[in-house]
Formats: sequence, structure tokens, C-alpha cells
Amino acid sequence: MGCFFSKKSKRKSSKKDLTTTTTENSTNNAVSDNVEEAPKYSWDKREKVDPKDFMLTGLKDATVGRLPGKLNGQQFVIQECENCNIFILDHSATITIDDCVNCRVVLGPVKGSVFFRDCKEMKCAVACQQFRTRDCKKMEVFLCCATQPIIEASTGMKFGCFQYSYPELGAHFRDAGLSVFNNNWSNIHDFTPVSGETNWGLLPESSAVLDCVPLPEPGSEFASVRISADAGASAVPLTRGGRRKQSDESCLFMFFAGEHTATDARKLIDEVTRKGFAVIQTKEVSMRPEDVRRVFQNNAETLTELITKGPVVALELNGDGVVETCRKISNEVFGGTQVFVSENKNSSSADVDNFFNFADMQMGL
Repeated sequence: MGCFFSKKSKRKSSKKDLTTTTTENSTNNAVSDNVEEAPKYSWDKREKVDPKDFMLTGLKDATVGRLPGKLNGQQFVIQECENCNIFILDHSATITIDDCVNCRVVLGPVKGSVFFRDCKEMKCAVACQQFRTRDCKKMEVFLCCATQPIIEASTGMKFGCFQYSYPELGAHFRDAGLSVFNNNWSNIHDFTPVSGETNWGLLPESSAVLDCVPLPEPGSEFASVRISADAGASAVPLTRGGRRKQSDESCLFMFFAGEHTATDARKLIDEVTRKGFAVIQTKEVSMRPEDVRRVFQNNAETLTELITKGPVVALELNGDGVVETCRKISNEVFGGTQVFVSENKNSSSADVDNFFNFADMQMGL
């Protein structure tokens, strides 16, 4: 069996080839004219992230960390470090710290969780949304935590109120979505309590951050950052938290949302502490009209419109004669500002309990 081929005329083939070539050229030119450059997207222009820039591993006897602007909300990992001074002076997403021994650690505001695992003999200053430890021993932590701190299978844990400042810290709190007025540093939950033993406690009130976490050594890159551990200059108000109150008399002082709410609250703290009164706790929360009616009852009508402007900042202040003093400060210092102050010491305890119980429920505490 064979194959049959027909032989075409050379003339006709040439003509057809010429026609085909002309058509192909025209088509190619048309396609060439219509071809557009591939679109470029914003993610194509991003710089590649090197994971090594977001971790510290296996270091010993070193002063290390990250300067402001180096993390910009990224997550960070610290692991297997020994006898190091670690300064993370930026806001971040989450931070995990594993298998570290005898380190001094400062963590700028963390939007999510800070998780210590298998660490011992650590001294820290930490600001975060969530704080948790597991299998840790002998830690001293100056803490600002928006939710209830949790320890698990951990012993020898001591806590104090966050007292730290550097120029960018206020902005870092805002970038991390945290309020300096929401700090539950002393409200610890122990997942694994041991009958007859106490796994955690509060640091002495006289404890200072610099006793635990010294300033960066001269000559290190972090020495150029203007760090202060003065309680009066701290970005987070110094509160007594769960410590025993000095007096049975407390006062609720509340600022409504405005341009200078945070500044006014700090001014009030300066005024009352200078007069010898104590700040027990602070909260910044949003309220609805029904919340105002439930919390303030008889005063609800005058306050309902004020809470629509934004979150309120409230403080519990304590000491004999604090209500009278606060009302005087309200008139003399904040005369042109809308505030709520307990009317008298007979009703002030109810004001404090009603508001802070509401705030704790609002924040899921």
C-alpha cells in the first residue's frame, strides 16, 4: 500500500504563499499594535521581606533589638537567647519568646499577643493586647495589657504596672490599636493553680523598671533613643491595680470624647497624685445610650448626648476627701470641659462599681 501526493503548480503555490505571507505580516503588525504591557500591581513593587530581619535567635551576652520604624506592625520572634538586653522599640503584630534565659526585654506595643514559652529568670517591660506565659519560671514583668493576662504552668511570676517612655511610644500605641488607659496588669488568671501555693504575685510598689531593665549601654545603637522609665513621664498611667486601697473613699472622674481628652486625663492624674491621692484604675470605652441609663441612672439624661462623640476616659481615684477634691479640681482646672464627677462620698462607691463593672463586661474581662 502506498500514499498518494498531488503536486501543485509552482505558480499557484507562489501566489498563495505570497498571499499568506502578506496576511501573516498584517496580522502580526495588528497584534503588535494591540499588545499592551502587563499590568503592574502594588504588591509587585514591595520589597522582599527577609525573615531574619524579624527574629533574634541564639544570642548570648548581647544588646540587640529593633529601633523605631524597623518593624512597622510585623510579627517578631525571639528564641534561645541568654543574658541579653533586648529592646524592641516599635509596634508589632505578635511576638513569641521561646527558650530564653536571664534576659532583660522591652517590647513596644503589640497589637495582638505576646507569648513567653519555656523561659526563666526574665525581666521585662511589655505593652500588648494579650499576654500569656507557659512553662516559665521566675519572671518580673512591668505590664500594660488590654485584656486579662494569663499564666499557664508557670511559677515565680511577679507583675507591676508598665512605666516606660520613648518619643515614638504614644504613636506606637495608636498604630497598634491600643489605649494607654486600658491596663489590666494586676488582673492575672492562672490556668494551672496549685492548691496551697501561689504561682504569681505583685511586685513591691516601690519597684522601678530600671531595677529590672536597665537603659541601653552607652555606645549601643539604642542609646540614641531618648528612653525614660520615670513613672511621671510614662506613656501609661501608673495605677495601683489590685493592691489594697488606702481608703474606703473612691471617686469616679470621667472625660467625654474631645480634642484634649487624653491630655486632660493626664493633667488630672498629675493634680491628684500631687495632692497625695492614688489612681486605682483607668478605662477608655465606648458607651451607648442604654449603657448610660444603666450605669448612671439619675444622671443619664444629661450624659446621653455627650457619649455619642466617642469613647469616654474614666478614672477611679482613691483617698480620704478625694470626692471633694475632685469636684474642686473639676471647677478650677476643667471649668470649660464636659466631665462627670461623683457628687458625694455616699454615692461615689456605686458610681465606681457601676462604671467599671460595665467597662469590664464591655471588654470581655
